[in-house]
Order: sequence, then C-alpha cells, then structure tokens
Amino acid sequence: MTAFLRLSGIHKRFGPVAALSGVDLAVGPGEVLGLVGENGAGKSTLMRIIGGVHAPSEGRIEIDGVEVDRLTVPRAIAAGIAFVHQELSNFDNLTVAENIFLGRMPTRGGPLRLVDTRALNADADVLLTRLGATFAGDTPLSRLSLAQMQLAEIAKALSLNARLVIMDEPTSSLTATETERLLTVVDSLRASGVSIIFITHRLSEIEWLADRVTVLRDGRHVADLERDDVTAPVMIRHMIGRDLKSVYTPPVAPPGAPVLQVTGLRTPRYPDRPVDLTVRRGEILGLAGLIGAGRTELAETIFGLTPALGGEVVLDGAPVRLTTPRQAIAQGVFLVPEDRKAHGLILDFPITQNISLPSLGQLARRGLVDRRAETVLAERQKAALDLRASNLDLPASALSGGNQQKVVLARWLALSPRVILFDEPTRGVDVGAKAEIYRLMRALSDEGVGVLMISSDMEEVIGVSDRVIVMHEGRIAGSLTRDQLSEHAILSLAVGQPENARHA
Repeated sequence: MTAFLRLSGIHKRFGPVAALSGVDLAVGPGEVLGLVGENGAGKSTLMRIIGGVHAPSEGRIEIDGVEVDRLTVPRAIAAGIAFVHQELSNFDNLTVAENIFLGRMPTRGGPLRLVDTRALNADADVLLTRLGATFAGDTPLSRLSLAQMQLAEIAKALSLNARLVIMDEPTSSLTATETERLLTVVDSLRASGVSIIFITHRLSEIEWLADRVTVLRDGRHVADLERDDVTAPVMIRHMIGRDLKSVYTPPVAPPGAPVLQVTGLRTPRYPDRPVDLTVRRGEILGLAGLIGAGRTELAETIFGLTPALGGEVVLDGAPVRLTTPRQAIAQGVFLVPEDRKAHGLILDFPITQNISLPSLGQLARRGLVDRRAETVLAERQKAALDLRASNLDLPASALSGGNQQKVVLARWLALSPRVILFDEPTRGVDVGAKAEIYRLMRALSDEGVGVLMISSDMEEVIGVSDRVIVMHEGRIAGSLTRDQLSEHAILSLAVGQPENARHA
C-alpha cells in the first residue's frame, strides 16, 4: 500500500515507563483506518506523536514516503493532519464561524484589517451544510447542544483542507441520526481522497466504516485486520487477549419484590405526562428512548435533583419524600450521572476525596475528617472495584474513563445503596471496562439493590437488561420482557409506534 502516513517501530518512553513498544501503523489516501484498544493501550500517545505533540523515543515516521526527522505541531498541520478531539476545544463566547476559523479569519483589507464577517459566515455555512448541520455560522456557540458543538469541531478540522483527519470518539455525544450523518460525511471524505483514522469504543461503527483496523494492547501493536476480518468478536479478542464470551450475565434468581415504585411522577419538562415504573429486586430494568424522550429528566427527578411536580415514590413499600439529592442519598437512592466529568467527579480532587465525599459525616470526628479512616475506605473500594490507579492521591482527571466511572460507583457503594440509577454508564469507556461495569451492575442487582439503567446503546440495552421500558416524548410507551427484546421492538416504541413493536 502506498501510504500517506506510515509509522514503523515506534517506541515511546516516559522515564522508566514504556507507553509504546514497537508500534506500526499506516494509512493510505482515501482510507478509513479504525484504531481500537482498551483505555491505556497507547492510542492517545500514538496520536500525540502523529500530531507532533510528542517525539517518539525510537522509530520512523514517513509522509508520502519521505522520512520526517521530527514532527512538530506546526509541521503536522502543514502536512495536512487535523484532529477532532473527544474533549471539545471551542470558545462559547464566540460564534460558530469564529470558532471554526479562529486565527484564520478573512479580512476586508485596509490598514485596520477588520474581519469580513459576511465572508466568514459564508465559508462556515459551506462546511456546516456539508455536515448536514441545522445551525448557521453566525450562531453563538453557547446556544448549541453538546452534539452540535461536536459538529462545529468537525467543521473546524475540515476547514484546514486536511489530508488526514484523526477522529477521537467523534460520535460519543451524537444522537443516532447525527451519528449516521457523520458516518456519511466520513464516507464522502474517503471518496474525495481524505484519509481518516477513526478511534471509537463503538465497535459497530468500526465494523460499518473501516477499511482496515489496527489493534493496540498494552502499548503494543497486536493485529492489523483487513476488511473481511473486521468484526466485533475478532476485535475484542485482540483487544483484551481473550474471547469475551460472557459480557452479559443473567440474574441468579427470578425477580423479587419491588424495591422502587414510582407512581404518577411528573417532571418539569413533561408536566402533563405522569410516569409509572417499578424496579424489582434481582433485575436490571433498562430505560430506552430517543434523545429528548425525558429519560435523564426522569432519573434526576427521582434523585431529587429536579423537583417533581407531582406523584409518589415508594421504597420497599414505604412512601418517601425525595425533593433534594440530600434526601435521596439519605434514603439510599443514588445517581450515576451521564456526564461523569461535569456532574460525577471533582476532577482536581484526589481519588480518595472523590470516593469519600458523601461519606464525610461517617468519617468525621468532632467535625474533623479522620484521614486514616478516609484512606482505608478508599483502599477498600479500590480493591473491591479493581480500580486501576497507581496512587489514590492522584487527581481524578488522571484516570481513564472506565476508572473514573469506577470512582463514581465506589463513592455510592460505600453507602449501602438501595437503588442506583445509571445514566449512560459505559459512555466513553473501553470494552474491558464495560464488562466490569456490567458485572458490578449484575452483582448489585443480585444482592437486592434496585438497578435502573438508562442507555442509548441498543446492544447494551438488549444485552444487559432483564426488562426494558421505553419512553417517547415524556411517556412510558411500553414495556418489554427479556424474550421480547429486539432492536425493532425498542425503536418502534421509541418513535411512538407500539403496534409495530407488538409484532416484532
């Protein structure tokens, strides 16, 4: 293959730690290369080398067949390498167009060199139209949803006339429709000769999109898969070194008595659409639905984060008042939020303090926290959840997505939960961490904890749930038992067509 970019025998050491050991990677013009591996496999380090942020300790880099002594960030950009990062780098006090062309805005000429706003917005609109965006270049970025901001970030990369676009989890915040649109855009880029390195934990997207796949494990290059071999089971086997035969484990016993009952609960978003649901001991109840159906709002209302406008919550047969998170926590009702970085963790705080935060009342003596007891608690939770951190004094920001999620879980598990509400529990985590989170959810359910899981991942909903309720525009559109679960049945209910679901 005539490669646009070729890396051979790449090693990268940070002091005594080997982050990469002998990695090879090549991507040709107009090719979509999937790059997969668990968190910590070396994907980010490898991409920083391609982007010129890190220099390899050893190895060879070629662009168009010519060896490059040292890639720097300006040289990488000049060579046509652009990034679409998972963590957005936009400025919400500027417009979309200003974000896309920041530092490269067209000017009117003359001594003042004022920005040509008309040309700026027109250039941005061309890119946004190409992406199928429903907002214009003159829209303030602060008015966009997270998914729309992701599209603006992609437009920024396309504005550089890149020959290689590296997409790191580009669909993690997108709806199914927006994801489909993005994959169509990637197809059009491929057809025009642009190379793509596509990094995602959603292996179904890799299956659909990639021409080839490179697999990393523990900093090593373990496989290159040609198109015919690009299947989820094959990728998983290479990623974790074994077949993942039992990601989804069944309950140990039939479901028992209700632990959580919600009757006529009305949320501020859908005040005229009361919701009823029941979570039983020994089952994982899945909550499915399209974006905007009201799933997160329902979980936040049960948790007391958003005040209910009416209805009743019953725990173990007794009505309870949950109007604030403090009341919910006191009753053993906990929420694992969708955005763990913004709402689940204090990223600058040490791991120990993130774990102990809701337990400080039990750890305090005469108003002072017993640091030794706090450390014991954190160490116990670290062992119980197989939390992979070299030092619990590290900030939570230093952890991978899967380990950050374990810290959020560790915090609640230390308080003997009665009900845990999981909102997108595996978003942005690798397949190995997903398996561990599923195992923990099942263990909690088997121990009698009420488990409600909100997920937009259809495979996850079908694989993990013992029963699924589906929301449509604030209402419970239907309920499906395990033997009724299928993508067609769930989507039919999600779009308000229950009659189709019944015949699925």
